[in-house]
Amino acid sequence: MYKFLLSLILFALPAFAGEFAVLATGFRIHADRHEFAGASVRLYSRDGGFTELPAVLIESFEKEDAVPETAAPSQPVPAPPEPVTPAPAPPAPDPRTLLHDAAVRTGLPPALVESVARVESSLRPAAVSPKGALGLMQLMPATAQALAADPRDPFQNTDAGARLLRELLIKYDGDVIKALSAYNAGEPAVDRNGGAPPYRETRDYVERVLRAYLEAGGK
Repeated sequence: MYKFLLSLILFALPAFAGEFAVLATGFRIHADRHEFAGASVRLYSRDGGFTELPAVLIESFEKEDAVPETAAPSQPVPAPPEPVTPAPAPPAPDPRTLLHDAAVRTGLPPALVESVARVESSLRPAAVSPKGALGLMQLMPATAQALAADPRDPFQNTDAGARLLRELLIKYDGDVIKALSAYNAGEPAVDRNGGAPPYRETRDYVERVLRAYLEAGGK
């Protein structure tokens, strides 16, 4: 009932050397190279991993060794610009939109990804657990680092959490119970027990996620 068919289609274009992707928010992500995949851009690290972003979020790419140009010493120093009123900050991204888009990118049902986030963080991007898990998908710092994501950035947090959930579903052949148990208690606990470990917290967690998923109309 809970098995999903996961697929990923790659579109390769010419790669470039070390660079920074500059997002509309001003955040800069380092990458060894980038490739366009339809309406998305994949930022590859040197170890072959990548972070996938919608192309509309990226304003520009900067070469890693680029330096700002400076005026020659003989040139006059330009007058400072007239003060301008700063533009209002853009509204914070909607958590449900971020979760939906992350699910679509990873080929998962949006209702499942949102249900995990509801149980993990109550859809709060700034949530921090007593154990140090961060954000909507409650990623531990080490897990986020392994996924090449900044867990405090809502976009990267939801993207990495959805990618992790997809990897667990692939590992456990679409078994949602095992995948959710591993998301909560870790893969070693599931592997040792051959399924959901006998932890009350983990079993309650799986039940809550599946209940939220079914209430959202998941099948």
